[in-house]
Amino acid sequence: MTYDIFDIAGNTPLVLMKQLSLLKRPRFMVKLEYMNPCFSHYCRVAASIIKEAEDRGIIHPGMTLVDWTSGTSGIALAMAGVSRGYKLLLVAPESICVEKQEVLRALGAEMVFTSSEALPGEPRSCVAVAENLVRTLPHAWFANMYENPVSMKVHESGTGPEIFSQTDGKVTHVFVPMASGAMISGIGRYLKSVNPLIRVIGVEPEGSVYQALHSGRPVFASAFQLEDIGALKATSFWDPSVIDQIVQVSEADALNCGRDLLRSEAVFAGGASGAAMSAALRESEAYGEEAVVVVVMTDFGPYDLSRMYNDEWMRRNGFYRKSKTALDQITADDILQRKARKDLIFAVPEQSLSDVFEMMKQNDVSQMPIVSFGAPIGSISENQILSILIENDTAMNAEVVAFMEKPFPVCQPDATISELSEKLQKNAAGVLISLSDGRLQLITKSDLIDALTHK
Repeated sequence: MTYDIFDIAGNTPLVLMKQLSLLKRPRFMVKLEYMNPCFSHYCRVAASIIKEAEDRGIIHPGMTLVDWTSGTSGIALAMAGVSRGYKLLLVAPESICVEKQEVLRALGAEMVFTSSEALPGEPRSCVAVAENLVRTLPHAWFANMYENPVSMKVHESGTGPEIFSQTDGKVTHVFVPMASGAMISGIGRYLKSVNPLIRVIGVEPEGSVYQALHSGRPVFASAFQLEDIGALKATSFWDPSVIDQIVQVSEADALNCGRDLLRSEAVFAGGASGAAMSAALRESEAYGEEAVVVVVMTDFGPYDLSRMYNDEWMRRNGFYRKSKTALDQITADDILQRKARKDLIFAVPEQSLSDVFEMMKQNDVSQMPIVSFGAPIGSISENQILSILIENDTAMNAEVVAFMEKPFPVCQPDATISELSEKLQKNAAGVLISLSDGRLQLITKSDLIDALTHK
């Protein structure tokens, strides 16, 4: 029996991806951390921080909880706080999504906005303003969610074990959006303790500091518009010893991949989750079929309706890309990658029907393009040969050029599966793909079916 809404903060679903990863060799699953009462991974953290502080006698209902936030952490703290009788005062950059502002106001949280251009360490930065408010207000306590060690412990004792259990211990790679670094550090500590071979990969936007710090390069932080991911200054407790790799993703890739998640998988996540998925899809090109990839979805899409899911905002900021359907994301090149590459079997105009038919039998094909000087000029099929012989049984020694049918259509390697299917539906036995080196490859209907069903 559940007595507290925050008792259901854990055990978030793990869902198999079917469309975005259709032609990827590994299995892809997403951990829907936004499916809890606070709609973000901060739900576990906020409730635990308040409970831990109450157990230590530091806070009690009636006090004011103060923190700085980029939106979702503040929402989680506000929800956990108001349900226990606390007041909330939150400091946020003025640029945070309007949806997050409205939710915080609806929760009764008081808001103080600072300049989005303020850098860490400046007196007008969110952290400095929050710390100053705590010093000046009576009965106030600085929750400091981004630097609170409870944040890491929650993910080490909860999120990490859940990922391992939900995959039956088969997880091989985990992609985690990095903000404070607490989540990836906690997850990484647990997973490395049960299987050191599991690779833990952090994801951040371009301009964030963790990749440079992790590799020992000079840090050059720069502003970015993605929320709930990335940092201009690293927190004190992120643990690089349990992080194998840190991948940076452009804001355009992150936002558009997040939109693709909704349209292709019905996963309504935000930009941080889109960044993690984009990184996972890109990095997985080097993984084998035995890989089991888990991508952590940390933020909630409806908090980004006015930005990420608004076409006009996306265009205005130079991020907009026309959404592709799941089929449009599969190209001829993807299909050829799945096939065992062989040289194209083709006839030349001067060959006899007899020779061509023998080639068909030896190579177990029912149709064949006719090529002259590297260009397809026609085609021949078993059905056509049968029809010819019924009418003229002496034609087997005639040149195939006299009986050829229209050539197979030719497409480029970036042709989508929708385009290929359309050409194959027009009574074409196959589609020729013109490769960059001048060679030709054949794609048939069975190749398309294999591409769509191999998962």
